[in-house]
Amino acid sequence: MKHLLAFSSDAARWEAVVQRDSQADGVFVYGVLTTGIYCRPVCPSRLPNRENVRFFDTWQEAERAGLRSCKRCAPQSPGEPSDSVNAIVQACNIIEQAEQPPSLRQLADAVGYSPYHFHRLFKKIVGVTPKQYAAEKRLTRVRAKLQQDATVTQAMYDAGFESSSRFYETATTSLGMRPSEYQNGGRGLSIRFAIVQSCLGWVLVAATKRGICKIDLSDTPGLLQTRLKTSFPQADLRTADPDFEAIVAQVLAFLETPNLGLALPLDIQGTAFQRRVWRALQEIPPGSTASYGDIAARIGNPKAARAVAQACAANSIAVAIPCHRVVRSNGDLGGYRWGTERKREILERESQALV
Repeated sequence: MKHLLAFSSDAARWEAVVQRDSQADGVFVYGVLTTGIYCRPVCPSRLPNRENVRFFDTWQEAERAGLRSCKRCAPQSPGEPSDSVNAIVQACNIIEQAEQPPSLRQLADAVGYSPYHFHRLFKKIVGVTPKQYAAEKRLTRVRAKLQQDATVTQAMYDAGFESSSRFYETATTSLGMRPSEYQNGGRGLSIRFAIVQSCLGWVLVAATKRGICKIDLSDTPGLLQTRLKTSFPQADLRTADPDFEAIVAQVLAFLETPNLGLALPLDIQGTAFQRRVWRALQEIPPGSTASYGDIAARIGNPKAARAVAQACAANSIAVAIPCHRVVRSNGDLGGYRWGTERKREILERESQALV
């Protein structure tokens, strides 16, 4: 019997999604606005940002809201998830709870599969290999520890890194800044920002000394500032000065005519895989589009179309990193972090400029 009352609030439902609580399966589904997909609470997909999640009592409600079914957890299917999905959920939980990343054989033995079959199944359902999933989880622990006033050394060892050389080998690229800067949400990092009206609604432009770190779009200015503070809760956020106003003017002109390009440096923050995807996006000519599968092939991983879609959804620099140029294989627009109507308008602006 489903515990309906236990999951009656959004807070309880979010906790069930975080824990992948099997008791919540069948009680509700959750939709991710940035990807346009809805899932079961036990879905092994990467945990989305809370601000992008909406809950629905039934999958039919999610469909009416314009979302589409997740292919991994198949929320439209009656009954419980398949044995394979349950096995991968179990493996994900083992990885997340382990102090050191388990070996492939240890994970496969734990869920009753051969290492070869388990590796293929895990990548098919989750979109990345068990090793990649474990690495991302360790970096998630680092982010969490650094935002809890832990020292870099403490965060490193708590996350399971055995040596500082191994940690620093990947940390700067994965965090998007040096660990000491990322600590506590960017403490010591100075970020200038401005929120102004644009042809695409309200826009936030933010930059570090390295370059533009965020171009965010919304229908309300308050939400933009809230999202900036959420991304960098301890950074020194400064409103625009005369020099920065010139940068904002360039961004506004760029949004008006994307074909002209943006001649400003970008401070891109993301994992190594996300950076590869974003570089590939910047190679798509204005006025053109490519499918998620096309981008996956360009970066040498043709089976990673779903992971490409997730990288597009994680992009925080609108238009300059042109995830709006990525569409579904059938030509449909697909999802967009800042809304499909904005995606359509940007593409139309680019096409009109070419004409």
